[in-house]
Amino acid sequence: MRIDRLLCHLRFVRTRSAAQKLVEQGYIRRNGERVVRGSHEVRVGDVLTIPLGNLVRLVEILELPERRGPPREAQACYRELDPKG
Repeated sequence: MRIDRLLCHLRFVRTRSAAQKLVEQGYIRRNGERVVRGSHEVRVGDVLTIPLGNLVRLVEILELPERRGPPREAQACYRELDPKG
């Protein structure tokens, strides 16, 4: 799944265009490597580093969502990791 689509489906951003901007600015990392293309593929098991405001969220993708559903459905697709360890 495209990373911009995934960020939108998992409700980290409201729109796919907002996700594209975040990715193209080089703020997102996949498995420790900077991602600069919205079309970059993400797979189950990947770890994403996502800066949102003053927070940095480190998440592991558990499954790829089929749609942008309610928050509980989105949260079931990833798990938060502790950025300190």
